[in-house]
Formats: sequence, structure tokens, C-alpha cells
Amino acid sequence: MFRSFFFAGFEGTTTFNRHHQWVDQIVATQHDRFADADYRRLREVGLFAAREAIRWPVVDRGGRCDFASVRPFVEASRRHNIEVIWDLFHYGYPPELDPFRDDFAGRFADYCHQAAGFIHAHTNGPHYFTPLNEPSFLAWAAGEVGQFAPHCTGRGPELKVALVRAVIAGINAIRAAVPDARIINVDPVCHVVPPLDHAEPHANADDFNNRAVFEAWDMICGRTLPELGGSPEHLDIVGVNYYWTNQWEIGREEEPLSIHDPRHVPLADLLRGVWQRYGTDILITETAHVGEMRPFWMKAMAGECEKLLDEGVPLHGACLYPILGMPEWHDPETWTRMGLWDLVPRNGTLQRELFTPLREALHSAQRLERKYADRFAEVNDDSSLATGTDA
Repeated sequence: MFRSFFFAGFEGTTTFNRHHQWVDQIVATQHDRFADADYRRLREVGLFAAREAIRWPVVDRGGRCDFASVRPFVEASRRHNIEVIWDLFHYGYPPELDPFRDDFAGRFADYCHQAAGFIHAHTNGPHYFTPLNEPSFLAWAAGEVGQFAPHCTGRGPELKVALVRAVIAGINAIRAAVPDARIINVDPVCHVVPPLDHAEPHANADDFNNRAVFEAWDMICGRTLPELGGSPEHLDIVGVNYYWTNQWEIGREEEPLSIHDPRHVPLADLLRGVWQRYGTDILITETAHVGEMRPFWMKAMAGECEKLLDEGVPLHGACLYPILGMPEWHDPETWTRMGLWDLVPRNGTLQRELFTPLREALHSAQRLERKYADRFAEVNDDSSLATGTDA
């Protein structure tokens, strides 16, 4: 799908956190200041695609959109020949809107139409868009436990339906502007297990694993709530976000299940299940670990990808996300070391310091691009050099 199997993601959360503080991770990481250098670094390590956010609350002022803030990323991606998946709604929306009101979907569709038209006018195709990053997580975080705007509790299911309604309207608007646009619908894949002392099947775990995890995708593709207007064409490409925190024991949500726990399900099995359910192309749109665990995670994820590629599952890429270290959403003074580059303050700027062990693990994982070269897009001479491909 892209010129490299492994690609990068720039964290683009733009919203109000649980303290009602404004969060803009593109500004916080100074990616807006150093977009060109950040894209150049991707090319140097053989990452030729990226997830990038168009910040809806920043560009949309009362329904009129100004895309000046997007131009540096467009120009950098073109200069360094990086393909981009454009996230259009990464948790935040213009503050005067209410996602529970009927006019929310229409306003989002107008914005999507303008954003897609801008990208189409300023970049070469193919064009990739994610209308809304993680509707299931956002419905929980913003509608069930009040961590993000609109800071509601007990309204998660209602918010999920409202968000999916907006997603479907947004996809229609994107394709009205760019008929051949590819849509990547991104949501987490999670798995829960009953307590060790629970011998019988666990109804809550079964419901979560077999229904709740897929609920947003099921609505988008029209499998459930067809009155929303979803269809398989709306679903298009399924993007799966998966971190070390995505499996847990019921009642111990804050304690991720160890990868060595016998109840832990391999990622390949989870992704295979997604593919068997929908029959679509698949992307891993976010994956990462923290600190010193990053190289181990990279190696493990590459192994899971290799299993699926060996089987012929249409897995088209895996995104290292975030590619830069980032501050915590709810504690901006605390920085998380998750990326290929750690951010270190020096003389008023955040210096990008390469985490060499992860770079080495990535270089090793890029062997998949050689092993399956006939199944991936043709790689040009420059990318061949960057990924260390043997002559």
C-alpha cells in the first residue's frame, strides 16, 4: 500500500483533557516548528509513509476553514516523498459544537469536504483519510468517564452512535470531493480475560471480545444500525491500534496482561479475527511500548506481522506511533518515551534524540520488506538504500 511496510505516526491529539486544559500535541512536540526536519528523519530511516493530523479545532472557525496550519506538513511530505494518512478528527472538535446535537455531523461533513479538497489540490494521489481516530475509545473517554470534551459520564453508547453518524457523513463528504479517496477507519483492538479462578465462560468477557470491540466498525459497514447509512464501502480499510495495554483481566483494567500470561492472545490471532470478520485490507495504525521495552516490542510485533504475511492475510503496514516522544494528555509536565526519537529540551527547543536500540530493532524488522518485496509496492532506489536492502 505504501513504499515501506513500516511507517510513522505523529501524535495529533487536539482537545480538552480531563482537567479541561487545552491539549495540542503537535504544538507540544514542536512538530509544527520542525515538520520538514521530522519528515527528513523518516526518510533517513526508511519510513516512507506517515499518519498526520489536520486539527479540526484549529482550522475550522465557525464553519469556515483556514488550512494555513496544514501547509508545512503538506510541503514537508512532498519535499521528502512521504505518503500521508490524514487524520481529520483526533479527539477534538470546535468548542462551540455539541456531538450530541443533530448539526454536529453536518458541520463535520462540511469540514471533511473542505479538508479533502485542500489535500487533493496540493498533493498527488493516492489520498488516504482517517475521518475519526478511535471512535470507540473516544466514546468511552469523552462520553463514559469524562476524560475528554464533552466530559460526559454514562453516555458512552450514545456518543458512539453520534460519532459513527458523523464518520459516515464525513466519508460521504470526502468522496464527494475526492471520489477515489481511500478511507482508513481506525479503532483499537482489545481483549479481556476472566480472573484465573473463574473456570466457566465469562459473559462480560465474551460480550466485550465478540461485540463491543467491533461495534463501531460494525456500524460503519452497515452490519448494525443500518439506518445510519453505513456500508462495506464506508469501512474500506480497517486500521487497528494495538499497544501493550490492550489486553487485561476484567476488574484489573489498569494492569495490562503480560505477554507471557497463558491467557494472552497473540496479536496475529486478533488481527486474523478482524480480517475474517470484515474481509478488508488491514493496517496496524498504532503500536508502541515505552522506555527500554521499545526494541522488544518492535521485534515481537514484526514477528506477529510475519505470521500473517506468511498466511497471505492482506496486512499492508504497521505504524510506529507515536514516532516522537510526547507529553501525557492529562499531565503535560510528564513526558513519555515511546518514540523512535526522544524529545529533549535544549535552548528553547525539543531536540530529537534517536533511541538507537529501537532503530536497530526497526532495521532488523525491515527485513520483511525484502522478504515480501513482490507483495509490496515497488521500492525505489532511495528507499532501498535507506532500509539497508541488499543489492
